[in-house]
Amino acid sequence: MSQVQANLLYTKEHEWVEKLSDTLVRVGITDFAQDQLGDIVFVELPKVGTTITAEDSIGSVESVKTVSDIFSPVTGKVTNVNSTLEQSPELVNSNPFDQGWMVEVEISGAGALDGLLTAAEYEAYIG
Repeated sequence: MSQVQANLLYTKEHEWVEKLSDTLVRVGITDFAQDQLGDIVFVELPKVGTTITAEDSIGSVESVKTVSDIFSPVTGKVTNVNSTLEQSPELVNSNPFDQGWMVEVEISGAGALDGLLTAAEYEAYIG
């Protein structure tokens, strides 16, 4: 069974969001997503300073099975990228919630996190 962390928010596209402050979030893909993808061999992420829009593709994850888009769960500006994933993309498989995080985003707008799923809602969604 896939791990779902209670302190995070989730999307139906299998991204997680951790609120770091009122205006800053960290984003990655879920344990369920990495398990479905299999062994991850490459991660493409946006550059720091890139403006991103909720539900738009912001990069991709390549595994031995397939290539999958990473969809932004929020609108805002990328403030930090996990550059460790360039050399060690397998961290997304082994530790998707900690070392395998992907980007940090300065969110725009008070309702930027509206519409995201709670841990319980995400667990029900993935069944």
